[in-house]
Amino acid sequence: FFEFLDALGERPLRESITLQNLRDGLLPHDRLIMLLKEYLYVGGMPECVQAFSESPDYARVRKIQQSILRACDADFSKHNTARFSARLRLLWNGIPAQLAKENKRFVFNAVKSGARARDFETAIQWLLDCSMLHKVPKVSKPAAPLKHYEDFSAYKLFMHDVGLLGAMEGAAARSVLGEKTLFEEFRGALTEQLVFQELLLQGKRPYYWANQNSTSEIDFLIEDAELGVVPIEAKAGINLKAKSLKFFMEKYESRRAYRSSAANFKESGPLIDLPLYALNLVGAI
Repeated sequence: FFEFLDALGERPLRESITLQNLRDGLLPHDRLIMLLKEYLYVGGMPECVQAFSESPDYARVRKIQQSILRACDADFSKHNTARFSARLRLLWNGIPAQLAKENKRFVFNAVKSGARARDFETAIQWLLDCSMLHKVPKVSKPAAPLKHYEDFSAYKLFMHDVGLLGAMEGAAARSVLGEKTLFEEFRGALTEQLVFQELLLQGKRPYYWANQNSTSEIDFLIEDAELGVVPIEAKAGINLKAKSLKFFMEKYESRRAYRSSAANFKESGPLIDLPLYALNLVGAI
């Protein structure tokens, strides 16, 4: 998102997104949310960003995104057998629907009825190796080091670009840029994709956690040298109800937690409400 701001000539605004300015209420919240909406539609593919910086033509951006997606599809056949290419396409085209689910854990049966893990494991690894997909593993226990508690049977898969995710879903500009619908689009899939990307670009390796009954789930967990395991929730819109986060914080005595949304900044003890445009401050508070 910060690179997007720079490309649009908004570097001074980007540099103003500091903890002090957030605490003092000095940031133009509504303007930043609108720019964030534009970013979620355009994404970060260089050709898309360049076109949008020259002219805010959403139809032109979408044509470029569709061209990129066609090139990805062509690569599936260029480097693989027909049978394996078919599996890659099934998997790739099924990602948006997986991320739109309430429980975003990847389910093979949702890709193809009766599908098993072994049918698609190689295809997943191929897409991971190409950095077209990224894996967020589940942990059985939210304790440091998180890697030691990785549950290899459960994970989420995210794409490499939020703009391409919207293009694959066919999200119209009016639905993404609308006053109320943006962060509710695809059950928050765009929002969670955004948070994942920002954490990844900061060099953080996110995991996620869910209790055995799947009644409580935390979107992301990261490790902090001083604070230990830190939960992060990606919220759609400005609805800040977060039963799972509250349960998690009480059960595991979290010293810090983030709830990132379209709402304004707020500090409530260990819980930080962090606007989605200020994800650069995760770990700084």
